[in-house]
Amino acid sequence: MLIKRNLTAKITAELKNKNSPITVIYGARQVGKTTLVENILKNSSKNILKINGDRLADQADISSRDFNKLKNLVAGFDILFIDEAQRIPEIGINLKILHDNLPDLKIIVTCSSALDLSSSIKEPLTGRKKQFTLYPISFLELAAEYSERELAQQLEDRLIFGGYPKLGSFAAKHDKIAYITELTEDYLYKDILEIENIRYYHKLRDLLRLLAFQIGSEISLSELGNNLALGKETVARYIDLLEQSFVIFTLRGFSRNLRKEVYKKPKIYFYDLGIRNSILGNFNNLELRNDRGVLWENFLLIERMKKNSYQDKYLNQYFWRIYTGAELDYIEESGGELHGYEFKYSKTSKAPQSWLTAYKNENAKFTCINKDNFLNFITN
Repeated sequence: MLIKRNLTAKITAELKNKNSPITVIYGARQVGKTTLVENILKNSSKNILKINGDRLADQADISSRDFNKLKNLVAGFDILFIDEAQRIPEIGINLKILHDNLPDLKIIVTCSSALDLSSSIKEPLTGRKKQFTLYPISFLELAAEYSERELAQQLEDRLIFGGYPKLGSFAAKHDKIAYITELTEDYLYKDILEIENIRYYHKLRDLLRLLAFQIGSEISLSELGNNLALGKETVARYIDLLEQSFVIFTLRGFSRNLRKEVYKKPKIYFYDLGIRNSILGNFNNLELRNDRGVLWENFLLIERMKKNSYQDKYLNQYFWRIYTGAELDYIEESGGELHGYEFKYSKTSKAPQSWLTAYKNENAKFTCINKDNFLNFITN
């Protein structure tokens, strides 16, 4: 089944808007960026030029700063679609030239590395782009196709194999494992290393394994550096690279500068649990795992993040912990309101009294999310 992506309507509207800026779609490889754009464009009556940044010949065509060459390249076309643009040298300045001189040309760009493309387009395209992020398939998207009962039946599969679109074409477990393993090797260890010219392949692999074991726990850059025989600054750079490449994301501690609150060390989570489980080589069923709790926590965080992003909800996200041990897995701050969440796979829990007391003047709320109510948290 082809799942309709939540960004379809937004990107379609951008292409129909006469005065729309350049459309930039970020997201990891294989999350469906190319398929999304091609499905939007396939019924268009416009003339479309597609350039693939993975092909050297295409890179050469769009890399010139010569407006006449660029103009000749796009002559007769209404839409320019550049796929995997992070591989094209000086793509930002060339897109600026095209946009400023050919305002009627619609330009849509996909990119698998926010770090690489952002660094090359941030300044040239200031005020000239609108960006979106496409994630692996979300439960919000699945909810448009399946009943609540069917969604609940898919839960364990998502916790183990993640949400990459192609997984839907595999029925057998061994085929899913083979696909996720290959994707992890090709994307994490080859593509990222090649793009960013990382010298120490094994160090990045070892760092990812450490992070995969520590999801849901606060991390210390110094401790990671000591374990890897790397400097603290190098570890920070690698983590930033992995964040910008849509492999991991960080959650910061919440604090109003109360002395009892712990907030300086971040927590790390993965954008996709299939990738995380592949790094550890663990695709066991949930009843055989001792990490079910952190899988559940990571799953709810990323699905909530997808939902908020697709629904254009702008808020601050944190975890909360104090030195006495009281903690909350997740905090949302929006419109002057605080809402704390605790994630329990099969249990329930009450709000820590210290949370309610510390922020009673802000009318702090609390909800425990478990298997009985999780769909409302990530789909409504």
